Amino acid sequence: MAKDKIMYVCENCGQESAKWLGKCPSCRQWNTFREIRVAPEPARSDAAQSAARSVRNRYASGAPDNAKDRPIPLCRVSSRDDPRIDTGDAELNRVLGGGLVPGSIVLLGGEPGIGKSTLSLQTALRLTGRKILYVSGEESAHQIKMRADRLAEDGGEGGGKGIGEHLIILCDTSLENIFARIEDVAPDLLVIDSIQTISTSEADSSAGSITQVRECAAALLRFAKSSGTPVILIGHINKDGNISGPKILEHIVDTVIQFEGDRHYMYRILRSIKNRFGSTSELGIYEMGQRGLRQVSNPSELLLTQDRDGLSGVAISASIEGIRPFLVETQALVSTAAYGTPQRSATGFDSRRLNMLLAVLEKRVGFKLAQKDVFLNIAGGLRVTDPAMDLGIIAAVLSSNVDVPVGAQWCMAGEVGLSGEVRPVSRIEQRVAEAAKLGFTDIVLPKYNLAGLDRKKYPITLRPVGKVEDALRLLLG
Repeated sequence: MAKDKIMYVCENCGQESAKWLGKCPSCRQWNTFREIRVAPEPARSDAAQSAARSVRNRYASGAPDNAKDRPIPLCRVSSRDDPRIDTGDAELNRVLGGGLVPGSIVLLGGEPGIGKSTLSLQTALRLTGRKILYVSGEESAHQIKMRADRLAEDGGEGGGKGIGEHLIILCDTSLENIFARIEDVAPDLLVIDSIQTISTSEADSSAGSITQVRECAAALLRFAKSSGTPVILIGHINKDGNISGPKILEHIVDTVIQFEGDRHYMYRILRSIKNRFGSTSELGIYEMGQRGLRQVSNPSELLLTQDRDGLSGVAISASIEGIRPFLVETQALVSTAAYGTPQRSATGFDSRRLNMLLAVLEKRVGFKLAQKDVFLNIAGGLRVTDPAMDLGIIAAVLSSNVDVPVGAQWCMAGEVGLSGEVRPVSRIEQRVAEAAKLGFTDIVLPKYNLAGLDRKKYPITLRPVGKVEDALRLLLG
């Protein structure tokens, strides 16, 4: 029996080497070479080799085989966008930029058990007017059927006796077999669960290795572009939180969306990391239940604690993610450092920006927090990056420090500068309208945002401030 051989592959660009290298000669990155064990290729019959070669040449080759693959002048290229495929999921459509683009390839990543397969199956069940091929390399057809029945209970996604008539299940991990079934089915949408389980006979390494993931993704990309069939790839993530496989996998696909959230919370965040057909700042919010994922159309009402009267350390901020405004509850706890070394901990917020805001409070406002522990939490398991959260975070920290609650019907939006000024934020009209819709009576905002803002238009009192101390005087008295 032939022995396995050892190869080293760069996980960033896929460069191969017979020995370990500290710096990749291709992408110039350090410490990216990983050892892989390459098994010798098993002997195959002439018929099997001929069949695999035929399927591979049809879909995996890059040779032009029709007129649309030939070079043409730019002036003859049509600028008309193809109609997008409505997934039937408003949250997913928003993150994708309006729906699935024909011929695109989408990579969906997330932690184990976060709901990637559930979201993909729900989407496939909704598209009743299209033929869908669902390829599973991890679950059996019986397991997928049980999940589909659970999702369709009580009039769910296409419930009824004939559930999933348009959905064709294939449990296989061979890329050549998948392409052969694609020829028979001619699907309108292809779902691969997951890309790490698929392997091709042209690569000697095992499934999930860098070489296999790269080659299979490239072949599926060529299939999507040549046939106009959208492809959804489900990808695992590693212990660092990045999608497993070579970094080139994210460069190959058109869209990368990531499912985020703690499995101990019921909320899930669908965030766009890369999108060639839309914005990368959009996010969708779901609630995980026993019957699958439920769309959260109004996250503000669910993310706010209903009974917060008399609680210190709680402030409400008007945030924007993409084009979507929602109110976020910020919770802070300030206590005396027990062992002389203060702790700074932030959940759902950048800890470095928290340290900057604490320095502004100490230098510009005069609050001594150097010997205090500061813990910050964004309620609901969200992670926000909007600079307009600064004012709410400072209010929550000082509210906990002096043990004085912020008014339950007050919210705020404003970026804090290093000199202690409250800087203007974008799209203030949407923030004010969202706060007024949820019944808040007052909103603290930068005074520079008042220009061109009609105060009579909103049934809420606008409280303009120019400095941090002015805002704290309003909020805490």
